[in-house]
Order: sequence, then structure tokens, then C-alpha cells
Amino acid sequence: MFFSYWDVTGVGHEQKGSVYRGISYSTTDIQRRYLSIVVNDDFEEVAISAILEAAKTGEVGDGKIFVSDIKEAYRIRTSEKGAETLN
Repeated sequence: MFFSYWDVTGVGHEQKGSVYRGISYSTTDIQRRYLSIVVNDDFEEVAISAILEAAKTGEVGDGKIFVSDIKEAYRIRTSEKGAETLN
């Protein structure tokens, strides 16, 4: 497994902004954390289930999970290729 995170700012579809007493307020500065998690195919469903169980509050802003394929991985230091780079 490979795990990284970044502190970012952003706004979701349901958080475009609000109007209060005729004044429009921007909510584009919402603090968020962007996670990047790479797992072998065997652990994909386990990882997704764990994230859904741990992160779900039922409130706006819980986040999203995007699943994409990683074509290949290389460890630059040793020139290793493939699943060994995740160890």
C-alpha cells in the first residue's frame, strides 16, 4: 500500500456559496485533505469499505472516492517495477 496526503482548499457541488441578506458569500476556501491511496487489486474493496465506514458522517463534505487504474509503478532508487514498489 502507498499512502500520501495533501492539505488543500476547495469547494464541492453543494458548497458553491451562499447568500445572506442579499450578500453573496464565497466558500471556496474550505480546508480539505486530499488522500492518495494505492493498493493492489486484491485490497481494493477492503480499502474502499474501510474508508466508507470510517469517514462517513452523513453530512455535506464527507468527500468522494475515485477509483482509477495504475498502469505501472517504478521505484526510482532501485529501478524495481511492479507490485514490489508498494512494499
